[in-house]
Amino acid sequence: MIPEKVRMVLEAHNLEAIEFEEGSTSTARAAAEKLGVTVGQIVKSLLFIGKNKGKNKQFYLVLCPGDRKISSSKLKSVLGVKSRMANAEETFQATGFHPGGVCPFGIEGIDIYIDETLNRYDRGVYPAAGNSASGVPMTFKQLREITGALLCDCTEPMGTNG
Repeated sequence: MIPEKVRMVLEAHNLEAIEFEEGSTSTARAAAEKLGVTVGQIVKSLLFIGKNKGKNKQFYLVLCPGDRKISSSKLKSVLGVKSRMANAEETFQATGFHPGGVCPFGIEGIDIYIDETLNRYDRGVYPAAGNSASGVPMTFKQLREITGALLCDCTEPMGTNG
């Protein structure tokens, strides 16, 4: 089931989520297979915590293609601080979504960044809709406009083991 806060954003932008059986799209590869698209078209929404000495935790949501991984050095350059990936509990507390279904819509108080390599998919991109059994077909431009994400370069190829 699509969370209400996500449903409201989708309706406001005339978008519809595609839903599957529970837990069936919790990885980029599984989502791509279900949707019949390339792994790179799947938008991974990854939550990071900045390591700001003496300050409150700062969260950052990074949107990137499913066929790429975050480069720690590039991300540090973008954020201006070292960071670590949030664990499952931290992700749920900060976003209201569980890993595998983190949706970039309806997120408040978290800076959102979008990796520029997602722009290469003119056939569309597919972020999750708040659960691990969904995808939202949309353009890169729509994703960036709806989320207010800042464009960045923070990924690198996964290589053969990805």
